[in-house]
Amino acid sequence: MEALLRPTSATAATSGANANGAVVSGNTGAQSTAATGRAHAVPPAVSDSRAVGRSAPTSSPLRRGIGMNQNLQSEVARAQQAIDYLARIAGQLETLKADLSARLSGRGAAASRELESRVRQLAASLEGRRQQAGDGVDAALDFDGVAGAQQRFRIQGMNIASFKSSGTQTMGFSVGSAGGPQLAATIEPGMTPEEIARRLDRTLAPVKVRAGLDQEGELVFTTRESTFGGIKDAIAVTGRGRVDTVAVPPALEPKNWELGNPDALRQSLREVVQALARVRRSQDAASLALSSAMAKNAQPAIPSAELAMIAQDFTATAASHDYDSLLAITSALVGVSRDRVTALLGMR
Repeated sequence: MEALLRPTSATAATSGANANGAVVSGNTGAQSTAATGRAHAVPPAVSDSRAVGRSAPTSSPLRRGIGMNQNLQSEVARAQQAIDYLARIAGQLETLKADLSARLSGRGAAASRELESRVRQLAASLEGRRQQAGDGVDAALDFDGVAGAQQRFRIQGMNIASFKSSGTQTMGFSVGSAGGPQLAATIEPGMTPEEIARRLDRTLAPVKVRAGLDQEGELVFTTRESTFGGIKDAIAVTGRGRVDTVAVPPALEPKNWELGNPDALRQSLREVVQALARVRRSQDAASLALSSAMAKNAQPAIPSAELAMIAQDFTATAASHDYDSLLAITSALVGVSRDRVTALLGMR
C-alpha cells in the first residue's frame, strides 16, 4: 500500500501508486515506493488553491517505505485467491463424498435430485477455475505459487515405447513459427524411462516446456497454462513436420459422471477421494506460499514515536478542508482495498 501523507503546510502529496516457439527436428526421430516516513514539508507554489495554472506538485525524497514489493503482492494475491477457491472446492468434495457413500449404502436413494444438483455445482466451480482461482491452481487442482498454473499435454508419437523400440535417435526441437531456437536431444538404446524424460526435459527447458513421467510411467509435457494456446499447434519435429498435441483432461470431470448404477457411483467416489487428497495438499502448499511471501516482506518495526508523528500528520490533514488536504487524502488512499489492509495487518 503506497501512501504519502503531508502536513497541511504542504501543497501536494504524491502516491506511488515463448509463448516461446519450439520445432522438433530429428534425423530419426521475473521500485514500488511506499511511503511511511514523514515527508518534509514543501512550501506551496501558489497560496490560493483555487488559482488556475498552479505549479506541478513536488515531493521530497521519502526516508522510509511500508508496503509490498509488486512481486510479493502478486504472490500474496495468488496464494490468497487459491486458498479461497480450494476451500470452496474442498467443501463441495466433502459433501459429495458423504452423499455418494450414503447412496452406495442404500441410505440416500431418495436424494437423487439433491446429489445431481451438487454434482452440477461442483462442475460449475471447476469450469470457473481460471477466473476464481487466479493463475496458481491448474486443472489437476495442484497449486504452484511460483511458476503458476501448468498445462499438461502429450505429443503424438512421443512415448516411451517408441523410443525404446528404436535405435539411437537425435531429435531437434523448436517451438513457434519462427522455427527456433534449435534444440537437440539424443535418445540412446538402453535408457530408462526416467533418463529419457530427463533428457527431453533438459532439452525443452529453454523454451519453457518441461517433460516428465505420469503415474503410469508415460511421457507427459507441461508448460504455463497461460501460454499453452500459443504453442499447442506450433511444435514440429524435423522430418515429421508439425506434430499434434493433446491436452491432458482435467483430473475431475463431474459433468461426465453417471449416477445411475453402483459401479459408476463407486468410480465417482474414488475420483472424489483422490481429488480431495490433491486439494488438501494444494491448500497446504498455498498456505505455505502465503506465509513465505509475508515473511519475505517483513520489516523492522517502526518506532512508536515515528508512528505517532505519521498519525498526527494524517489527523491534521484530514481535519482540513482545503483543496491540497483533500488531494493528499485521496491520493494516499488510491488503490487501498480491504484485501491489502488485511494483508498488511496480518504481517504484524
